[in-house]
Amino acid sequence: MSVAYDFAHSPATEFMSRSQHLLINGRRVPASSGRTFKSLNPATGQVIATVAEGNGADVDHAVAAARRAFEGPWRTMRASGRGQILLRWAELLKLHGDEIAEIESMDAGKPISATLRQDFPAAVDTLIYYAGWADKISGDVVPVRDDALTYTVREPVGVVAAIVPWNFPLMIGMWKLAPALACGCTVVMKPAELTSLSALRIAELALEAGLPPGVFNVVTGPGHVVGDALVNHPDVDKVTFTGSPGVGRGIMKGAAGNFKRVSLELGGKSANVIFDDADLEAASKAAASGIFFNAGQVCSAGSRVLVQEKAYDEVVERLAARAKSLRIGDPLDRKTALGPVISEKQMKSILDYVDIGQKEGATLVTGGEKVGERGYFISPAVFANVAHEMRISQEEIFGPVVSVIKFRDEADALRIANGTAYSLAAGVWSRDMGKLQRFAKRARAGTVWMNTYGYTDVRLPWGGERDSGLGREHGTAAIDNFTEPKAVWMNLAV
Repeated sequence: MSVAYDFAHSPATEFMSRSQHLLINGRRVPASSGRTFKSLNPATGQVIATVAEGNGADVDHAVAAARRAFEGPWRTMRASGRGQILLRWAELLKLHGDEIAEIESMDAGKPISATLRQDFPAAVDTLIYYAGWADKISGDVVPVRDDALTYTVREPVGVVAAIVPWNFPLMIGMWKLAPALACGCTVVMKPAELTSLSALRIAELALEAGLPPGVFNVVTGPGHVVGDALVNHPDVDKVTFTGSPGVGRGIMKGAAGNFKRVSLELGGKSANVIFDDADLEAASKAAASGIFFNAGQVCSAGSRVLVQEKAYDEVVERLAARAKSLRIGDPLDRKTALGPVISEKQMKSILDYVDIGQKEGATLVTGGEKVGERGYFISPAVFANVAHEMRISQEEIFGPVVSVIKFRDEADALRIANGTAYSLAAGVWSRDMGKLQRFAKRARAGTVWMNTYGYTDVRLPWGGERDSGLGREHGTAAIDNFTEPKAVWMNLAV
């Protein structure tokens, strides 16, 4: 396996060659400390950009800019006007689609074919969807009594801190941005330190589309500095976060200072359940995609494949064959199916779990090795003979590692599927419609896929409970996230 990039002067490489300053109040500015950090390409380990390292003072400036914009031009603008700006922004994103996809691919190590097929179109779709919501956020007239006119309105919650993960920086970033802006909120975004570049580029295009200064600000830097400053800031009204359960718990504690509203999309250890009456070819194909897509760095990855006893050996064999067939390599090569994991630290963590699984007594059927001399590539791993209680079955690995677990019957499948601290998603495969419906009803999961796996759409709620988070994103749930209801009572007996 070799990685050979052509660093020709494309718009993406020209953008990354610039000093990547913060974006505050409509201007690109260096960090107040003057400090910077390096952004690395996970496929090569090479530096691709120099990024401003923000701190608490920069957060103060960004929040102040967001507050001024919220109290001024953005909140008072006609709702239809906000929607039109968001639609212009979507058109600009389309015009720069290849550039943005290349930035995302090089910064996050994502295969560009998947970025162009899924991440980028999903981000644009999200923006267009919520642009349409901007002038449709309404209340209700509630007939309380004859001598009063009583009704409700929904008002923007205020200044939003959007803290975005590194696995889907563009797509998940837009999941937070688009509904917040459509509702009339203003945003200070903290992208992940490992993947800051696409946020900075789309923010520039937002200004070009006509977004007023201060409405969308980007402060880059480490989470324990920039993220903590946002969570604890007294003038931030809401925090929306996607990431680990540990950080999510810290955010809830920090938000208590001024009782910020919080929504959290956290981890997952999702079960993909295959009954022996299922279409085993289709189920195995989808199960492989469900864990190996984006190198397994997906909160809802089907990292536990539960297979009924009679079908167990066949599914293990099919999963191993698919794992071996995946093309690993240059993320900018459109034939690449599996890119690197995000960092050397993440690669070491995943390889440690491969060792743990073998020490626990699971059988490593294939994969689980570093690939190549540079970059952070791991061959997709399939573990058989996994016991439900093993660490590789209970803990989120966040890499291309699947645990295949045997079950007896419906009750046993449900016990194992629900037997972790997570509840984000689940899948179930069978030709028996009653069996599918029974499982979906009893599964502890925010999303259940039947005879498919992994699909999401901005029109459907997304999220989980317990260690998978708090609240829901997407659809009308996101409108609730970024607005507050107000009751109005007008006395008619005057």
